Amino acid sequence: MAQEQRYGEFVVVRKEGHVAEFVLDRPKAMNAVSLDMARSVAAACTALGEDPDVRVTVLTSSNDRAFCVGADLKERNSFSDADMLRQRPVSRGCYAGVMELPMPAIAAVHGFALGGGFELALACDLIVGDATTVVGLPEVSVGVIPGGGGTQLLPRRVGAARAAELVFTARRVEADEALALGLVDQLAEDARTGALELAGRIAANSPVGLRAAKRAMRLGHGLDLRAGLEVEDAAWKTIAFSADRAEGVAAFNEKRRPEWPGE
Repeated sequence: MAQEQRYGEFVVVRKEGHVAEFVLDRPKAMNAVSLDMARSVAAACTALGEDPDVRVTVLTSSNDRAFCVGADLKERNSFSDADMLRQRPVSRGCYAGVMELPMPAIAAVHGFALGGGFELALACDLIVGDATTVVGLPEVSVGVIPGGGGTQLLPRRVGAARAAELVFTARRVEADEALALGLVDQLAEDARTGALELAGRIAANSPVGLRAAKRAMRLGHGLDLRAGLEVEDAAWKTIAFSADRAEGVAAFNEKRRPEWPGE
């Protein structure tokens, strides 16, 4: 039976088994990220990061037209310069929370994921879309830049030149092109269903192994090969003598499903 926890007014986390569904729940505003919503996202990420039972997190939306349309520009329209500076740490904490989740994270992008909404998806390890998916970073069209990690995460995903074209033109990209460009990793009949199915397959694996593998890939990205291999070796040493490794080897030899201690 699923367990449900609300964080502030705009985020709900539902846990079933070892998968946590992280629901962006501001449907009337198409999940536009206000200050209150940013705080809710950060708080939920902190709680998930401290939960050893969660092996995979799936970001979804309660709105049937959008994953998230980005920053709440109506709210920001009333901000003074001082307000803009004060909100910046709150905004950064929201996106950093998703990026720093220690377990694999999957974004289920149904409908629009624009600006900061697409940056929330980019902060995840994998992105699942469907035929309704539309993504983009349109910030330069309103006089700002992608400030939730987009200028750094997008080039790492699709390469510098492709990212430059997408950011500089501010254009929207629909599902088939998004898949071809690598802006999403797979298209399902329904993004949420596909993402939860993928999460279930991932969650069958060792939680210790999953977290160590994610840490090695994240920390090693951008390093030269020699330095990256040292990061990998350090991660290997954290799990080589774990109870999960012992159980995994025993289960393989005994031809049974492993029962992961998670230690």
